[in-house]
Amino acid sequence: MLDLEQVAQVEVTSEDVAYPIESALLPGEEAGWRAALPGEQTIRLIFDRPQRLSRMWLLFIEADTTRTQEFVLRWSPDGGRSFREILRQQWNFGPPDTIREAEDYRVELAG
Repeated sequence: MLDLEQVAQVEVTSEDVAYPIESALLPGEEAGWRAALPGEQTIRLIFDRPQRLSRMWLLFIEADTTRTQEFVLRWSPDGGRSFREILRQQWNFGPPDTIREAEDYRVELAG
């Protein structure tokens, strides 16, 4: 497991002050991240030096609102000059029955 606080910077397009991005990325945090504004959001991890990533585990929880969620994973092999789409996943939340989506991806991203 990567210690993201030590090896990467994180950029977000919107953040609810009660649910900062650290709550989603650091071990032991349970609150998770939420955007302050509705609409498309971006979370970008910028590693201090090249990394090899082989697994990404994501958990999305929406207990309040019926909505469609789309997640897109992009990778930049050249320091952010271009991006390659790795995957695109979409699902629907329908509380109270459908409030949780867990995704476990095996990837081979180097550099």
